[in-house]
Amino acid sequence: MQQYERAGLTFDVRDRGPEDGEPVILLHGFPQDSTCWRAVEPLLHAGGLRTLAPDQRGYSPGARPRRRSAYRGRELVDDVLALLDAAGLESAHVVGHDWGGFVAWQLAGLHPHRVRSLTVLSTPHPRALVAAMKRSTQGRKSWYMVFFQLPLLPELLIRPRLAAVLQRTGLPAELAAHNAARMSEPGALKAALNWYRAIPLSLRTPQPRIHVPTTYLWGTQDAFLGRTAAMLTAPYVRAPYTFTELKAPHWLPETHPAEVSSSILARVSTP
Repeated sequence: MQQYERAGLTFDVRDRGPEDGEPVILLHGFPQDSTCWRAVEPLLHAGGLRTLAPDQRGYSPGARPRRRSAYRGRELVDDVLALLDAAGLESAHVVGHDWGGFVAWQLAGLHPHRVRSLTVLSTPHPRALVAAMKRSTQGRKSWYMVFFQLPLLPELLIRPRLAAVLQRTGLPAELAAHNAARMSEPGALKAALNWYRAIPLSLRTPQPRIHVPTTYLWGTQDAFLGRTAAMLTAPYVRAPYTFTELKAPHWLPETHPAEVSSSILARVSTP
């Protein structure tokens, strides 16, 4: 499967690995696309897993609605449910990084029967992130979320600086250039920023505790997400839970694929 549709939108998908393998959904973040998993995928395939990595809403050229309300959390979760349905899957293992981690937390919390296991990279549980805003430096680390709420100005300032910012926060130059080029496509950057602009709408959706086996990986050199939020995540998981710290920047799928794939394989194989 290379594409699927939902509500008049067309999503691109990287569907790879053994067709009869345990299915794993891989959800990218901002400003990535499904290719952020390129180094992780073959390691999972070698372990017998099938991977389905969509270009999410706003990142697939055929799925770029203009209104910010189209990017609220429930819509993002329903996109993944539609992917599962299109692939004929009752459930799958779910992996998410950055904003993909937010979607993964919400999917597992709201629809645990569709999630066999959960692996989240970088992004703490949403309620842990909110709590950390009140008791740590996380608010300062997240200043850009407030800035992104402004109309037009973020697009004007970010576009020429994006590749340099990504490199400065630890993403290799070639991959930073790839992401910046993708964000230069018509409507792409606005659509990606609409994920942030829809945060006030997304927070209206309950952020349940998690009742599926969960692994959470966090990089100690993450420029955006601090230790407090990472440590506050455990109480929101009421199932077998593994927390792993890596000496790594925010961009775990690209910079530490071996450790990421090892953690995914361990979670998939552990009840």
